[in-house]
Amino acid sequence: MGKQTMGTPAHSLPYRMDHKLYKLQTPQVPMVRPYAHDHLKIDNYPHGTNAVICVISYTGYDMEDAMILNKASYERGFAHASVYKTELIDLQSISKDRGGANLQFGVLPGDNTAKTGLEGNGFPPIGAYLQEGDAFYSYVDLDAGVSKVSYYKSIEPAYLEQIKLLGDESGEGRLQRVFLKLRVNRNPIIGDKFASRHGQKGICSQKWPVENMPFTESGMVPDIIFNPHGYPSRMTIGMMIETMAGKSAALHGLCHDATPFTFSEDNSAVDYFGRLLKKAGYNYYGNERMYSGVTGREFEADIFFGVVYYQRLRHMVSDKFQVRTTGPIDIVTHQPVKGRKRAGGIRFGEMERDSLLAHGSSFLLQDRLLNCSDRSLSRLCKKCGSLLSPMLVRGPSTGTTESSSRWRCQVCSDGGQIEIITVPYVFRYLVAELAAMNIRVELSTC
Repeated sequence: MGKQTMGTPAHSLPYRMDHKLYKLQTPQVPMVRPYAHDHLKIDNYPHGTNAVICVISYTGYDMEDAMILNKASYERGFAHASVYKTELIDLQSISKDRGGANLQFGVLPGDNTAKTGLEGNGFPPIGAYLQEGDAFYSYVDLDAGVSKVSYYKSIEPAYLEQIKLLGDESGEGRLQRVFLKLRVNRNPIIGDKFASRHGQKGICSQKWPVENMPFTESGMVPDIIFNPHGYPSRMTIGMMIETMAGKSAALHGLCHDATPFTFSEDNSAVDYFGRLLKKAGYNYYGNERMYSGVTGREFEADIFFGVVYYQRLRHMVSDKFQVRTTGPIDIVTHQPVKGRKRAGGIRFGEMERDSLLAHGSSFLLQDRLLNCSDRSLSRLCKKCGSLLSPMLVRGPSTGTTESSSRWRCQVCSDGGQIEIITVPYVFRYLVAELAAMNIRVELSTC
């Protein structure tokens, strides 16, 4: 999981213009680390936080690898992070698209720059808060004598962090290329992914108020509630040992060595850290008596309680959520387009269809596959069963307001019996494709 963390990517962040960079704003160095951690000087690039965790099944919001985050810890800066994005504005390419226009960054003196939020150089001030629809930058067409304002298009608000001017090698000539560096705050929300260094990954399911969190006899409240059902099948004993080691390290002001195979059966890690905990006045196994934050009653069982180095991963719900009510449709099939960026839908496939069939949810099946997809009204000839033969035949003009046009079947000699039916549009497309291959489709009307 170390390669997926929102850690410290570089110390030269103010001088870099990467397309996208993730940075943890409140990192800490681990209190339990192997030899390689110090040897490679990873402390210079911290990538996580020492979190107080409590291993308990609490409220039900921690099922299936979900984890509950202490809201007070979040408000104090736990796992706060930012995403740095860079936009390149190239007036030369814009000029080519506009037929070689003579362009320059800035705004015309007569324009109301205060209204657009831009300064005289054509850019917002450093630190400006940008929302969708705000003025992003402006350039002037010197030939036409007009200024053109481009607007911020992302739905996610951002702060303008830096403006980098890109000149040519000589340092002379007109400024044509600019880098705009944006900072998007990404503090933890429900749906963001976290993980320990043992591969115990989970999703933040709730930010629980501190007054409802379980607490110890000494008044300590955990930062994270971890479900105990994550241990047995995965057998991540290392995380259990780290919980004890991190707790003893915090109590004694130490940094423990977590290099593999340094302990033996005669001198076990559990015994070593257990004795340190006992020396500090805590339970040998790292358990504590805890009380419910809701009822105030003491839990019957001892609760495993300690400190684990938790990492915030770059998989965030803000980048992945997809929702659609209405939106663009495919020009051929009239079904919703696919793709999150295009405001498309999620495919309802064969397995989902079979599940609804097995449940007998016929109305839901019709809603998903017809009404909310490509429902269309088609004309059918009841006599010959064809979807393609009905055509609108225009009659002679009578001079009245009523039209004399009517639908007739081009196959039946008497014009057929035309009725309007509801079918998926893609079925009409299929019938037309089959007709192109000399295959006729007849619909039974009985």
